Amino acid sequence: MANHNNNANRTACLNIAVRQAASLFPGLRAIAVGAALCLLAACSSEDSWNNPYPAAESDQAIYYDSFSGRPKHLDPITAYSADEYIFITQIYEPPLQYHFLKRPYELTTLTAAEMPTPELFDIDGNPLPADTAPDDVGYSIYRIEIRPGIEFQPHPAFARNTSGDYRYHDMQPADLEDIYALEDFEQVGSRELTSADYIYQLKRFAHPHVHSPIAGLMSKYIVGMPALAEELRNTPTGSGADPFLDLRDYELEGVREIDRYTYEIKINGKYPQFVYWLAMPFFSPMPWEADKFHSQPGMAERNITLDWYPIGTGAFMLTENNPNLRMVMERNPNFRGELYPTEGEPGDAGAGFLDDAGKPMPFIEKAVYSLEKESIPSWSKFLQGYYDVSAIASDSFDQAVQFNVQGNAELTEEMLVKGINLLTAVTTSSFYMGFNMTDPVVGGDSERARLLRRAIAIAVDFEELISIFQNGRGMPAQGPIPPGIFGHVEGEAGINPYVYDWENGEAVRKPIEEARRLLEQAGYPGGRERDTGRPLILYYDTLDRGPDSRAMHNWFVKQFDKLGIRLVVRGSDYNRFREKIRQGTAQIFMWGWNADYPDPENFLFLLHGPNAAVADTGDEGANSANYNNPEFNALFDRMKNMDNSPARQTIIDEMVDIARRDSPWLFGFHPVAYSLHHEWYKNAKPNLMANNSLKYKRIDPELRAERRAEWNEPVIWPLVLLAIVIIAALLPAIAVYRRREKSAAL
Repeated sequence: MANHNNNANRTACLNIAVRQAASLFPGLRAIAVGAALCLLAACSSEDSWNNPYPAAESDQAIYYDSFSGRPKHLDPITAYSADEYIFITQIYEPPLQYHFLKRPYELTTLTAAEMPTPELFDIDGNPLPADTAPDDVGYSIYRIEIRPGIEFQPHPAFARNTSGDYRYHDMQPADLEDIYALEDFEQVGSRELTSADYIYQLKRFAHPHVHSPIAGLMSKYIVGMPALAEELRNTPTGSGADPFLDLRDYELEGVREIDRYTYEIKINGKYPQFVYWLAMPFFSPMPWEADKFHSQPGMAERNITLDWYPIGTGAFMLTENNPNLRMVMERNPNFRGELYPTEGEPGDAGAGFLDDAGKPMPFIEKAVYSLEKESIPSWSKFLQGYYDVSAIASDSFDQAVQFNVQGNAELTEEMLVKGINLLTAVTTSSFYMGFNMTDPVVGGDSERARLLRRAIAIAVDFEELISIFQNGRGMPAQGPIPPGIFGHVEGEAGINPYVYDWENGEAVRKPIEEARRLLEQAGYPGGRERDTGRPLILYYDTLDRGPDSRAMHNWFVKQFDKLGIRLVVRGSDYNRFREKIRQGTAQIFMWGWNADYPDPENFLFLLHGPNAAVADTGDEGANSANYNNPEFNALFDRMKNMDNSPARQTIIDEMVDIARRDSPWLFGFHPVAYSLHHEWYKNAKPNLMANNSLKYKRIDPELRAERRAEWNEPVIWPLVLLAIVIIAALLPAIAVYRRREKSAAL
């Protein structure tokens, strides 16, 4: 009531001011009215002038964030990038997910009733114990039972008429004349999720018109996948750019429906990592009705496709897809509900991450993602309270973060005053500088080449790179496996002894004199060939060619110059760079890898010989350095399908020691993710493997509205000053005008 009275008083006073100004200066009526209206809006509105959202949303549990580019694929069988997973992982539900709070990362159920345990069999179908060696396993079977009662989101693909037939499955061109988007369909429907929906999605790996990035990998493991792909390729289909191919009519040998809620997947051999794929969107359910609905002629021309409109059982559904402006997800009204975890790791309770333990999710009703192509506007809106979370761009880093005397990151006073919180986490990623091991100078397994690579490994100071170019957001890598992944070793036992010494409880890079000594032993004293005296010239191939990359390129040149080596930077576009990697013509390059799943195999396979980029396999291998050590390869083949155990750790340690000795990579660094969030944003614990984290987030909209009003209070005095200046400028003219009027009257 007090606010209402204050607003009424302000309105009355402003009305008086308008009348007085207009009576004194009739020519200023429009100016007076305009200024008064502006002042009235500023004084009477509880929302800031610059609020980009409707006032009605101020008290709602809505999450606000930004995105920088249009997601190309929203179909879970083809999507495979972070900007796509932001959306589809909130909508689609594979059988498994990662526990939100536990570390190391732990799989748990999502739609599955319980965690599947693979059953092992020999080639003749005889059961085997769980600890059977991989070479003795003929095949594995994963039986997955899903929970009953899970419903798909409302969608026109499920709509039926009064006769029970699907309303929109046999549409004619005339039926689409007034259809431009999914919301133009008047009727929607839903149905229960069944095991057949998961089986239908698995068959889509073999669909001739669907191009999944992991189809080749799955063909190696899922029994019968190559045969189904061949059968579908030879199957005549109807007309149209993407005709409907009803996959229910085709059998996939390795996948079997047990009952309405249970299905089995048969895997060649033993592949423990397969369970991680069951937590990825590729293995989400796809109802045949959705495939049929979107495959009709005329749909693709209207962008009514699975790549544009997801259809899932998750907590949210996409209700607005306008990638040139914003993307909006709203709570799925058919969502069954899911309880927030009741346990985590030590410290979670004290940090408030268990305050919502056992409560039904999701906590928010809607998520609004606005397009921000530049980091500065996004950062400004975060500081104004219009985005709930923010990354930290390099340009804004000093404004947000400072380092104390111990070298630890902490927030600046400006951020603390606003109640902003900082969270950091070492990512499950590795960035490295690779040597092309087929190159005659830096490659090969000779002692000369190894000594050259080790010398360079010491000289290139990645600690300095992290400080200068990453604002300290990185952890120097001692090997290929990042923290949080089984096989990573901390402390003195985990350092790379060819590059670091252990001093006073920490890893210290060896002095440059050691690198120069190794270079001389390699036959390049002072950076020159011992026999000819010619300078050693090496080539750094990169896809970075813009002005922002020049500083880093120059920095690399200076690192090699410490040894007297001349480094020539060769920039190219992405396609040309990839071609150089595939053909093995790049000499030295910078590359990186983000974990698909938290297993050491997903990093060590980057150095597995058969995965070499130039291998004659028809596919581009992920081993961009073309490293091929038979001893390493044999250990990898033993390790890759083992369960985590001390025996597996021993093999991993041997492999990492070999890679350190041979130095096909400068192991670089593991990025450290820095994220900021406002005090009204709850359950903000970073989870670098789980992408479906929106359902865990909670917003305090009242506190947010209060802070927005506080931080965006209108500054009125410039308007008042402008009005005074205008009036002062007009007064002489008005006075002359009035004198002339009086003279004319006389």
